[in-house]
Amino acid sequence: MPAISQRVHLVLLTAWTTLWFAVVQPNGGFSWHYLRTGGELLYAGTGRPDGGLALYAHHPELQMGPVSFLTAGLFNPFPEPVGQFLAAALMSLLGLVILVVAGRSAAWHFLGTGTNHQRLRQRVLIAGFAFIPMWIEVSVRFGHLDDVLALFFTALAVHSLTRGNAAATGIFLALAMDSKPTALVFLPLLLALPRGQWLRAGLWCAGLVAAAWLPFFLGSPEPFAAAEFTIPNQPASALRWLGVDDPQTPPWDRPAQAAVGLVLGCVAVRRGRWPAVVLLGANARIVLDPSVYTYYTASVLLGTLLWDVIGQRRLVPWWSWIALITLYGTVFVVPDDATRGLIRLTFVVVSTAYVLLWPVRDRRRRRRHPPSLRGGRAGSEDTPDVTKRTTPGMPTAPSP
Repeated sequence: MPAISQRVHLVLLTAWTTLWFAVVQPNGGFSWHYLRTGGELLYAGTGRPDGGLALYAHHPELQMGPVSFLTAGLFNPFPEPVGQFLAAALMSLLGLVILVVAGRSAAWHFLGTGTNHQRLRQRVLIAGFAFIPMWIEVSVRFGHLDDVLALFFTALAVHSLTRGNAAATGIFLALAMDSKPTALVFLPLLLALPRGQWLRAGLWCAGLVAAAWLPFFLGSPEPFAAAEFTIPNQPASALRWLGVDDPQTPPWDRPAQAAVGLVLGCVAVRRGRWPAVVLLGANARIVLDPSVYTYYTASVLLGTLLWDVIGQRRLVPWWSWIALITLYGTVFVVPDDATRGLIRLTFVVVSTAYVLLWPVRDRRRRRRHPPSLRGGRAGSEDTPDVTKRTTPGMPTAPSP
């Protein structure tokens, strides 16, 4: 593939995002009313008996975090169609920001290893072409601001992690959980920091989570009502292949999603493969969730994006495209529910086994200056860095 400049790389991704936005937006905003309602209730405060801190007790169907409702409320002064359009445009833009952040995270991660940054930029571009359709699915078609913010803050946490900034890593992970509780499965990223920074990062994270959620738990007589909300167990869910035939969400299901995601993430960090944490957490959700909404796949695509550009150094980001085709493409060409459930289960098993067990070469161990972060950096690069050299003692990271 010919070399591409930073400007061309961003222009292509922006054009791709704009195209998908234009196609999907006229029929988008499927779930935006949940965010709009939640924002209205939260900003209403004591002016409504079911608003303010009583929001979750009276509206268990609102499964988003308080940061999502605070953000959604900013669009409520506009007429509903205008607010929805502006929110969709902002969420689409955040997808582009995530791609830039992922590229810069990879640049910092491989700093001083002789990485060819033209190849890295090409990797981000190819993976971005797979990532954007699913990002538009979650941000425009469904309007799930909670998922958008949770994944955006997680990407910022990964960038902070590669920079060795413990406080920022903890803060961004907390904001992710404050946007959507399912982001809990990304917590093992904290363990990828140097051991001496665990406490600082953990305290920042715990403090901001408590600040966002405790007022609702202390200010409502039924604070756990939202946690008991259930949804139908769809015929196409992977749960059916695991022998779970309950018509609704089993009571153990959501705790199991969190537990499996956390355990797999910790194993990944232990094996020096922390860039797989997001993918493993997303896998735990889609394999154990009773529903099969296509927007769930956006979290998987963020996971494959991070693995493809940080966890390995092959030019072609295969896992991003495998995820897009198997989890999204098959929805349109495979009519049988049970078969789609088997495909989801197969993707989770194969991708999880690959990122945890597949042998990878790690040239970072042969660096003169060892990395500041704990854990290995997987992958190898065929071509030496000819686009940017790093001067010892003066680390600078390019912007793929």
